[in-house]
Amino acid sequence: MGLDDDAREYHRRDPPGKLEISTTKPTNTQRDLSLAYSPGVAVPCRDIAEETDRGYEYTAKGNLVGVVSDGSAVLGLGDIGPLASKPVMEGKGVLFKRFADIDVFDLELDTGSLDSFVDRVAAMEPTFGGVNLEDIAAPTCFEAEERLRDRMAVPVFHDDQHGTAIITGAALLNAVDIVDKELADLEVVFSGAGAAATATAKFYTSLGVPADQITMCDIDGVITPQRAAAGDPHEHVSQFATDTDAIGGTDLADAIEGADVFVGLSVGGIVSREMVRSMADDPIVFAMANPDPEIDYEEARAARDDTVVVATGRSDYPNQVNNVLCFPFVFRGALDARARDITEGMKVAAAEALADLTREDVPDAVRRAYGDQPLEFGPEYVIPKPLDERVLFRVAPAVAEAAVADGVARRDLDREAYVRELEDRLGGSREAMRAVLTEAKRDPKRLVLAEGDDETVVRAAHQLVDRGIAEPLLVGDRDRIEATLDGLGFDFTPEIVDPAETDLDPYVELVYERRKRKGVTRREARDLLYENDALASALVAAGDADAMLTGRTHHYPSALRRPLQIVGTADDAEFAAGVYMLAFDDRVVFCADATVNQDPDADVLAEVTGHTADLARRFNVEPRAALLSYSDFGSVDNDGTRKPREAARRLREDPEVDFPVDGEMQADTAVVDDLLTEDYEFAELDAPANVLVFPNLEAGNVAYKLLHRLGGAAVVGPMLVGMAEPVHVLQRGDDAADIVNLAGVAVATAADE
Repeated sequence: MGLDDDAREYHRRDPPGKLEISTTKPTNTQRDLSLAYSPGVAVPCRDIAEETDRGYEYTAKGNLVGVVSDGSAVLGLGDIGPLASKPVMEGKGVLFKRFADIDVFDLELDTGSLDSFVDRVAAMEPTFGGVNLEDIAAPTCFEAEERLRDRMAVPVFHDDQHGTAIITGAALLNAVDIVDKELADLEVVFSGAGAAATATAKFYTSLGVPADQITMCDIDGVITPQRAAAGDPHEHVSQFATDTDAIGGTDLADAIEGADVFVGLSVGGIVSREMVRSMADDPIVFAMANPDPEIDYEEARAARDDTVVVATGRSDYPNQVNNVLCFPFVFRGALDARARDITEGMKVAAAEALADLTREDVPDAVRRAYGDQPLEFGPEYVIPKPLDERVLFRVAPAVAEAAVADGVARRDLDREAYVRELEDRLGGSREAMRAVLTEAKRDPKRLVLAEGDDETVVRAAHQLVDRGIAEPLLVGDRDRIEATLDGLGFDFTPEIVDPAETDLDPYVELVYERRKRKGVTRREARDLLYENDALASALVAAGDADAMLTGRTHHYPSALRRPLQIVGTADDAEFAAGVYMLAFDDRVVFCADATVNQDPDADVLAEVTGHTADLARRFNVEPRAALLSYSDFGSVDNDGTRKPREAARRLREDPEVDFPVDGEMQADTAVVDDLLTEDYEFAELDAPANVLVFPNLEAGNVAYKLLHRLGGAAVVGPMLVGMAEPVHVLQRGDDAADIVNLAGVAVATAADE
C-alpha cells in the first residue's frame, strides 16, 4: 500500500481515531466507585466552590489542554471544515501526550462567526488549563487569539503563529553566531504574510532584529506602506511595510538581493539559485513551505561557495523546523506554573533554551533515530531534534521561570525540583537513578574507562565531567583518543592512560602476585597489562583509580574475565553476580542473577540475594526479596526447587539479614499483592517483592529481557555485585547515557569505601 492507504488504515483501525480516555485512579471496588463518584465526589466539589484554585489540586484541569479549530486553514488543505480537521486535532493531542505528557480534548467548532467562536471557547475556561488554537485562517486567527487572551485567565496560544516563530527564532540565534553576524545588523526578507510569517517577523523584533530591517512579500510582491494602509493583505503586517525605492523593485527577487536572511512561509519553488547568490555573504535561508520548500535544501547549499545555513520543514534534511519542538514544552511550562497567559518573555525564553541545547552533545538515542544526519553544532545542526527528550527538561523550566518573572504565574517553581518532576514523567528509572547520581556528585571519584578510545566512551566521559559525576581516566591509544576528541570538538582534556607509555612495573608485581598460582609468570603479567581491561583492572586494584567500567565493545564473559582475575571478589564474598534494575510506571524491581552464575546452588543464591538487597538500598529502595522457582513453598519438591527454598531458609534464620525474604515461590506470587497476602498469608513478605532472585542464569536473563521488551520497563545495568572494588561490565553496544548511569553507580559505591 502507498502512504495514502496506509494513513487510512492507521486511522480506521479499531478503535478509530488516535485518542481515548483512561482512568487514573483505581475503580475496582465499591469503595473506589464511591470515592470516584457519589457520595465521595461531593467533598472536592464543595472545596473547589470555596476556593477555585483547588480545581488544579482535585481535577485534571492543570494537565488538560483544549486543542480548538474551526477547520478554516487545515495544513495545506485550506478550509475543509471542522469535522475534516478532527484527524489533525487528534494528532496534535498525540504529540502533546508523547512529548510532554499533557492530556488533550480536541474541539472542532462549527460556529459560523468569530463572535460565536470566541464566546464558545471562552465559556470552556473552567475545563482547561490552557487552549491551543489550531488551523484557523488569517486574519481571523489574530483577532480570535487576542480576544480570547483578554477574556480568559488561562494561556491561549495559536501554534501556527508562535510555534514557528519560536523554533525559527532559536535557529536564527544559532545561525547568526555560526556566520558571525549580529541580530541588530540583519536584513531579513519574508516570503509569505500569513499567520506564521507575521508572528515570526514580530518575534524576530523581540529577539533584536529592527522592524525596519524586515521586508515582507506575498503573492503580489513587496508589502508597501500603500498596500498596508489599504489593509492588503491585513493590518498586522503594517509595521513591516517597505518603501520599494529602498530595495529597487517590487518583487521577491528585488527584496532578497543583499539580504542576510530569507524566511519562506509561502509556497514551494519560488526561490532560485540566482536569488540565493544575490544575497549577502554567508546567508541564512529558512525555506519552510511544506512539503516542497521555496528552494530545495541541496539547491540552496550548492548556490554558494561560502557558508549557507539552510532550514526547511522536511524531516529528510538537516535543520527541520517542526512545531512539535515548541508547543508541548511551552504548554508544559505554562501549565505547571499555572500561568494566566503566554507572554512574549516566555516565548523568548523557549527560543533561547532551544538554541542553547543545540550546542550540547547529542544523546546516542537521538543519533540513532536520525541515522546519518550530522548532529554537531554547525550549519547543518542549528536546532535540536524533536525526539531529543532533553527539550522537555530545558524548555519547560525556562518557560515556567519566565512566567514567574513576567507576573503571570500562580505558582512559583524551584527549577531543580521541577526538573526532577519532569524527569519522573518519563519513567521510574530516572527517579531511582537520581539518588545514585546525586550521591556520586557529592564526591566524584577517579573512574577508569577501559575502552577509552571508543567514541561513545569518550562522549560519556565528557558528560561525566560536565555533570560533575566522575573524574574519568581513559585507557587506550593516546593518538586515537586525541583524534576522537578533536573530531567531536569537545573543550575537554581527560586523563589518558596509554599502555604503551605507562610505567607498568608497579602493576606487573600486583598482577603476578594475584595470578602466579594460576600459571602466570612475571613476563606474562607484563604482557597482559598491554590489554586495556587488564591495565584498567590493575589501576583499580592498586588504588590508582576508584572504580572501573568495561565491556562496551566486547562480549560480557570476556569483559568480565580480567576484573575477576585481577580485582577479584570482596573479602566477605565468594561470588559476583549481575543485577538489572527494571523500572515500571508503578514500581522498581531488581533482577539477579542474569549475567554471571549459570547454575547457582543455595550458597550462591543466598549470597546473591544479600548483595542485591544492598544494591537496592543504594537506590533508596527498601528490599523485599523473593527466591523464585516454578513452585510455591514446597508445592513441587525436587533438586531444582530445593535450592531456592534452602537459600530462603538460611536468609530468614540469619540474624544479620535485616530485610524480609521468602521462597521458593512462583514469579506471579512474588509480585501480585493478592496472591501473596491472601493465598499465602504466612509468607514473610507483606507486600510484593522488589528483589527477584532467579534460580539460574538462563531464567534470569530470559525474564529481564521479556520484562524490558514486552513489559516496557526501563533498564539500568547490569550492575556487578560482590566485587572487591566497584567494577561494572557494560552491555555490548551501550550508549553514552547507559555508561553515565552505570558510572554513577560505580562512583556512588566507591564513595562508601
